[in-house]
Amino acid sequence: MDIFSLPHLIILLLIVMALFGTSKIKNIGGDLGSAIKSFRQAMKEEEQSGSPKTAGPATKALEHDAEAEAGEAIAKSLHTKS
Repeated sequence: MDIFSLPHLIILLLIVMALFGTSKIKNIGGDLGSAIKSFRQAMKEEEQSGSPKTAGPATKALEHDAEAEAGEAIAKSLHTKS
């Protein structure tokens, strides 16, 4: 017996419609559709610009921390060799 057979899916759909109502399901579908549409639009804009957007402040802060840690490691290794 298949879990995703047509009768099971129809029964599941009826239960969901009884719990949430058709208007909420329609709203959820509309919200999901608009989210996908805006995502696709953003992807097209990025492709047309030719280069990815610059890194934000959080990414720059992480890069700065990584550079500082690397500098500290080099300094420690120089002090231990002396």
